[in-house]
Amino acid sequence: MSRRKVNSRGYSPRKVDTREVRQRFLIVCEGEKTEPNYFRSFRVSTNVAAIDVQGLGENPSKLVQSAKELKKQEDYDHVWCVFDRDSWTVEDFSNAIKNANDQGFKVAYSNEAFELWYVLHFEFLNTGIPRKDYLRKLTSLLGRTYQKNSETIYDELFEKQSTAVRNAENLFKQYEHPHPVRDNPSTTVHLLVQELNRFIQ
Repeated sequence: MSRRKVNSRGYSPRKVDTREVRQRFLIVCEGEKTEPNYFRSFRVSTNVAAIDVQGLGENPSKLVQSAKELKKQEDYDHVWCVFDRDSWTVEDFSNAIKNANDQGFKVAYSNEAFELWYVLHFEFLNTGIPRKDYLRKLTSLLGRTYQKNSETIYDELFEKQSTAVRNAENLFKQYEHPHPVRDNPSTTVHLLVQELNRFIQ
C-alpha cells in the first residue's frame, strides 16, 4: 500500500507556508456613529486583520481627502470610504467616488441612505423613497422604534445578512450602466461587508 511521503514535521513537502499576512483596514465613514457602530461590530479575527473605523462627520469629498491623509500616516492595505448620496450635491458625491477610485480606495456608497442596507435584510427594495421614510420603514420591519445610532443593530440583523447581500446584488444588477448619483435606490455596502466577512473568526 502506497503512502504519501510526509517529512518529519508532519506535512507534505509540497505544502508551503500558508500563514496569512495580517491585513490592515481603514474604514472612514461620513456618519459619526451609525456606520462606525455597525462596522466595529464585525468580529474580525485580530490574527489576520486589524480594522480602524473612523466616523468623521464630513461630506463625501472631504471624507476622501481625510482618508488620503490618514493613509499617509499609516500603512493600510485596504481603504474604504463609506458615504451616502443624501443631500450632498451631485458634484460632491460624484467627485468623491472618482477621487476615491483614483487613490485606489474602495467606496461603500448608499443612494439615498445607509439605512437602505438595513432594509435589504428584510425585503428587496427597488423604489426610491425619502430618507425619513427609511426610518419609518425600519421601525415597522424591526417591530420597534429604529434607533439611528444603535450599537446592537449588527447583531440584530446578523442572521438576515445573507439575504441583504443577495438583495443588494440583485438591486445593483438592475442598473445596466451603473450611475451612482442617479441610481436610487442603490448601494455597494455589501461589497465591504463581504470583504470583512473573509476575516471573521
